[in-house]
Amino acid sequence: MDAEGLVSTEALEWTAPVLARVDDQDTLPHALLQRVQKGPRRPLAEVKEPITGTWRTVTAGQFWEYVNKIAQGLIGMGLEFGDPVAIMSRTRYEWMVLDFAAWAAGLVPIPIYETSSKAQIEHIISDAKVKFAVTESVVMANLVAAAAEDVNAEVTILSLDQGAMGELEAAGVSVPAAEVTARTNQLTLDSVATIVYTSGTTGTPKGAVISHGNFTDLNKNSHLWMPEVADFPRSRMLLFLPLAHILARFLQVFVVTGEGVIGHTSDIKTLLPDLASFRPTFLLVVPRVLEKIYNSADAKAGTGAKKTIFRWAANVAIEYSKALDTPEGPSRQLRMQRKAGDALVYSKLTSMVGGNVGIIISGGAPLSERLAHFFRGAGLPIQEGYGLTETTGPLSVNTPHLTKIGTVGPTLPPMRTKISDEGEVLVKGPAVFQGYHNRPDLTAATFDEDGWFRTGDLGWIDRDGYVSITGRMKEVIVTAGGKNVIPSTLEDSLRGHPLISQVIVVGDKRPFIGALITLDDEMMPIWLKNKGLDPMTVSQAVRHPEIRASLSAAIDRANEGVSRAESIRKFEILSTDFTEANGLMTPSMKMKRGEVLKRHSADIDALYGGPAEQS
Repeated sequence: MDAEGLVSTEALEWTAPVLARVDDQDTLPHALLQRVQKGPRRPLAEVKEPITGTWRTVTAGQFWEYVNKIAQGLIGMGLEFGDPVAIMSRTRYEWMVLDFAAWAAGLVPIPIYETSSKAQIEHIISDAKVKFAVTESVVMANLVAAAAEDVNAEVTILSLDQGAMGELEAAGVSVPAAEVTARTNQLTLDSVATIVYTSGTTGTPKGAVISHGNFTDLNKNSHLWMPEVADFPRSRMLLFLPLAHILARFLQVFVVTGEGVIGHTSDIKTLLPDLASFRPTFLLVVPRVLEKIYNSADAKAGTGAKKTIFRWAANVAIEYSKALDTPEGPSRQLRMQRKAGDALVYSKLTSMVGGNVGIIISGGAPLSERLAHFFRGAGLPIQEGYGLTETTGPLSVNTPHLTKIGTVGPTLPPMRTKISDEGEVLVKGPAVFQGYHNRPDLTAATFDEDGWFRTGDLGWIDRDGYVSITGRMKEVIVTAGGKNVIPSTLEDSLRGHPLISQVIVVGDKRPFIGALITLDDEMMPIWLKNKGLDPMTVSQAVRHPEIRASLSAAIDRANEGVSRAESIRKFEILSTDFTEANGLMTPSMKMKRGEVLKRHSADIDALYGGPAEQS
């Protein structure tokens, strides 16, 4: 990457091979039916029983039958072909049923994040003209009802906690099964499958219109591209990320239309025991989860010999992983060291995620190379990927056989990627969305004159077709001296520190680069104990010399990876974190950079001794 011009000197375009063709009847209900026909008695899902905590098996045939009953119920509720059905819930089995039932009935499920504000819900109801909604709880139902009232919309609302599924089954008793079949047969690849409203790092959420063909073309090719993930009967995925996010939704379809088994859990407090009892073979995570696992393991190692052993084992895992990428591979001594590290450290990590995980797919944000090497060396290979709502989730991903740590993998078939003259990643192919709902102006502006979708991300493609993402075009900082700086490079490096929760690099039109840092209040007590320090509040920690010294050392290490003009010269610790609750993070854990800069403008001015024009 050319730091000044932000343009790659590597390959500028890559076309992935087309592995499968789809016809006009290859819609989502058809994809599910193919799974059922392969083996109606084979397990498709496992559902956790609330009282016993055991997992109940649901076969493909049972799932198909239940989906069709709920589809009859949706029709019985008076919903016409193409009508929207809003779903507001945490990740759970019933959401998956509602998705496939809505598709079978020719409807358009509209996801709403469980944490969405009333204003966001009002926008979705109004923009999508929602008439029917299913929420998880009564509290959510009341919130949707209040939002609907404020925009003068008549919305029928059912709550899962108040027997919504039973009500739908009852409503469908008088609806002939043939009517569901007729609705399904009306669908084509161009039929709208869902409208996903972006979580909105900048302004009002936009509704990305995604078709059945967007899902099924990418899905069908992905199964052939990486069959070792979900296309065999022993494959198991426990989904715990929000189903309102397109990547979780795509992977749910990916598993259901493969041959494996899917489970759902939404309570982070029970995640570890759920992983232990479900024993997944692969997981979908965001990098922050992996950072937390590593930092927690490091902190819990304490001090003295245990800490020394953990740090030694971590370094061995990293060196072992790096050696895997060399022609000669790991040396005999390194293999022996890794074996010892497994007995002492790595086996405990693998048991934490159920002891059966062979692949972890990481997306949503960049993962540091150090962590990627650590987990691979420890026996938990991380397959980092990249995608957007507008590309129906994944656009590129590393696979077990095609991996380059530090990249987001090769472009998935049947997609094409290109780097513009400005260094922006451009995309073409069947997974690219139909456009933004009710926003033809915005849709037109998102595509260039040749029909390439503008991702807004900076990146490059190497000569083997592996994609690397370096930052967002709108986030590039231009210092007073005219230096272009991509803030994510430093931010991603710093977030690996156990004390750091969030970090924002600043310096636009300023004489040097600075940073605002927030502290991780979960990790801080453990860190303080290991350092022999007394417990303290975040407010007290902001000025504590040892905490500032530790963060200063972390910044020095991060600065080693950039030029002096790009390095952080000054930082400040904030007493409050960036969270979804205070409006500074999206539900998918992306920082709302513009809002952070606006709300913390006084802190930024203090960092530089005054506003930009006075500096």
